[in-house]
Amino acid sequence: MSALFATVALMNTAQVLANTAGTLIAAETSGPGASGLPSAAGVIGTAVGALLSGALTSRHGRRFALLVGYGSATAGALAASIGAVIGSLILMLAGLMTLGLGNGAAQLSRYLAADMYPAERKAFALSSVVWAGTIGALTGPLMIAPTAHAAKWLDLPDLSGPIMVAGLAVALAAATSFILPPDEVAQSTKPEGWAVFRRPALKLPLTAMVAAQITMVAVMTMTPPQLHHLGHGLDVVGWILSAHIFGMFALSPISGRIADRIGGRRTIACGIVVLAAATVLAIMLPSSHTSGLPISLFLLGYGWNLMFVGGSSLLSSMVQTREKGAIDAVIWGSSAFASIGSGHLFGYGGYPLVAGVAGILALLPVFLLVRRDAETTG
Repeated sequence: MSALFATVALMNTAQVLANTAGTLIAAETSGPGASGLPSAAGVIGTAVGALLSGALTSRHGRRFALLVGYGSATAGALAASIGAVIGSLILMLAGLMTLGLGNGAAQLSRYLAADMYPAERKAFALSSVVWAGTIGALTGPLMIAPTAHAAKWLDLPDLSGPIMVAGLAVALAAATSFILPPDEVAQSTKPEGWAVFRRPALKLPLTAMVAAQITMVAVMTMTPPQLHHLGHGLDVVGWILSAHIFGMFALSPISGRIADRIGGRRTIACGIVVLAAATVLAIMLPSSHTSGLPISLFLLGYGWNLMFVGGSSLLSSMVQTREKGAIDAVIWGSSAFASIGSGHLFGYGGYPLVAGVAGILALLPVFLLVRRDAETTG
């Protein structure tokens, strides 16, 4: 658990640094329409990484899967750093996509933690590993400005600094994963593969997690360009993103307790309400960097957390590790469309339009919740 916690914390820190810097680089070099490309590259890499890590874990164990994921991510961070230094957007995007492989491995760590605990504590166990992202919430955004200043002091492009430090964090994650003991995961039944998506019970957790991911990614990705457009510096961007990522991870143990006590479905319902409130606030106060946006981004993070933990708790005992990787691949792959689409929405109608469309998508799981309640009542 300690090793899993440490690697997830380091990976989240790296992801925050690289994605934020990449978004700003893309916006400066290619305009607002391209600002969603770095986040899209990262989530595509995460989707592939989740799929790969699920397969490797089922065959060779968790340590081997994490070593492959974090080792690949280290190489990706190096490529992204070079791209940022020489001004190659394509190389930077390719590096960020490879960096995402490590994030895919980190995301599956929550299920590895849940496997160590009895059914009545699985949600709390997986939420404890999700809570490791709090380290990234506290350190990642606050490191953006200092690392940018350090790069500028070295006569390098300032935004290349955060990506370089991200590479160091991922390399530490790879080294930390050696602490895990070698293991082999025996499959008790034949893997279902993509056939798992035909299960009716999968509809609610999958829809909820996809909707939450798309909503969160769309609004979060466009927040740095919105603040940059308003004339704010990297320090303002950093602390507002800190509030957001704090909401995503810091209260995870509470979400886990809630899911263990009232069940995953009701936890998802709570998350929908919080996400809706976050997007409404972003629509009403798109330029309030002192109160409106920090509160909105915090609620955006915690709404995502409730739906993520609630959905994961439903899935933890439902499918095998290989299929969990496929499910995570779908979740992260779908959010790539949010990254790309949010950039175009931002260029067309600004930040309120992004928040409005995202808020509508957050309500999609309501139909499955209502249908299930109607079936139960009937």
